[in-house]
Amino acid sequence: MIKYPRLTFSGLKGGSGKTIVSLGLSRYWNKRGFSVKPFKKGPDYIDAMWLSRAAGQIATNLDPFFMSDSIIRGLFAQKSQQSNLAVIEGNRGLFDGLDSDGSCSTSGLVKTLQSPVILVVDCTKVTRTVAAFILGCQELESDMNIDGVILNNVANERHANIIQESVVKYTHIPVLGKIPKIKSVLIPERHMGLISDQEYAAEEALENISEIVSSHVDTQKLIDIADNASSLADIPKSIWSFPPADDRGVNIGVVKDASLWFYYPENLEALERAGARICEVSLLNPDPWPQLNGLYLGGGFPETQADELSQNQVIKNHVYNLSCMGLPIYAECGGFMYLCSSLRCGNTIYPMAGVFPLQMELTKKPQGHGYTRARVVQDNPFHPLGSEFVGHEFHYSRCNIENHPDFVYCLQLSKGNGVGDGKDGLIFKNTFACYTHLHALSVQGWAERFVQACEES
Repeated sequence: MIKYPRLTFSGLKGGSGKTIVSLGLSRYWNKRGFSVKPFKKGPDYIDAMWLSRAAGQIATNLDPFFMSDSIIRGLFAQKSQQSNLAVIEGNRGLFDGLDSDGSCSTSGLVKTLQSPVILVVDCTKVTRTVAAFILGCQELESDMNIDGVILNNVANERHANIIQESVVKYTHIPVLGKIPKIKSVLIPERHMGLISDQEYAAEEALENISEIVSSHVDTQKLIDIADNASSLADIPKSIWSFPPADDRGVNIGVVKDASLWFYYPENLEALERAGARICEVSLLNPDPWPQLNGLYLGGGFPETQADELSQNQVIKNHVYNLSCMGLPIYAECGGFMYLCSSLRCGNTIYPMAGVFPLQMELTKKPQGHGYTRARVVQDNPFHPLGSEFVGHEFHYSRCNIENHPDFVYCLQLSKGNGVGDGKDGLIFKNTFACYTHLHALSVQGWAERFVQACEES
């Protein structure tokens, strides 16, 4: 068994401050010579990207809905082995999961990884009751220890001291930080989460967060707790279901720019493991692309770059022609939006690539939010007919499918909304587009089939 210094930061609810604490400490320790490996519990791309910027290493998502406990331990161990400190950010409240049993909760992940827990508590308009909250956490799942508490949004020193004395007196858990209420917005939010680091002065924000958090938190005691984490047992030899392939001479373009950048690193790793070469390309830059055998359009916020995307006629035409020629193209969410005929934002309509004769419309309310379960009901190059897989969706856009009753859908969702009524996955020749995001570690065969389709096209 190997020891991996690690800490999990969680809260009583979403918005408790765990993200700010995780970002601030990751940046602080990174600048002081620690090799900090960040992890994000759940499917969140944006928090993971901010953690990557803060820690100076690519963050890894750990998702109990996608992955077995064994795969989670293996992935954590593999990605942590070159670092001397792992920072794991939970999601929502510590015990919040898919049901009343807390399935897929942060607390479950904590037990899978045998990780120390630091609870970040929003102290707005509350004092002694904080101790009652924490007592409840101790009682709810007694097989998990809370190793420290960080008080967030304290009004003043007197307020902080009352809470600290109450917590220590009744719970015997040390208070390791007292962060004051910050009037300024450190990082703006959009769609119930942080704004993209592509659209904000990320470095300045992270430096400010690091200074605030580190000056009000006992960073050394946190390191001591991380160093005393128990050894991690039952680590699998491999997290992959298939052996690595030789280079198969297949170039798969992956769009990475300010419009599309939502990719799980393991998805790209899986494609490379299946024998592909990854070529980064842009939808915003009119420069010619290299010769490609396939194209992967991930998620993102194309609406923030809608004008630039619509004006880049060279690349729009190129993508359209590649699709018409039968190039294997896999598009998720934002990539799906780009492949439609247009994107409506408010009163403005932006022409897009036009592979699918649909108009996308950006709305004020989410049209799909949460995990999905898909069954494949139509032949396509990427998923075997009759197979089932899980994923997630998070989109504020919708398309006018009611005007196209003859469309054939590849996916039937038993959980999730997709393009509407549980349908998802449009197919045109070898182009597959859907709202569902997948994780390669939970969808066996996706990478191999993608590469095989590229070889055969």
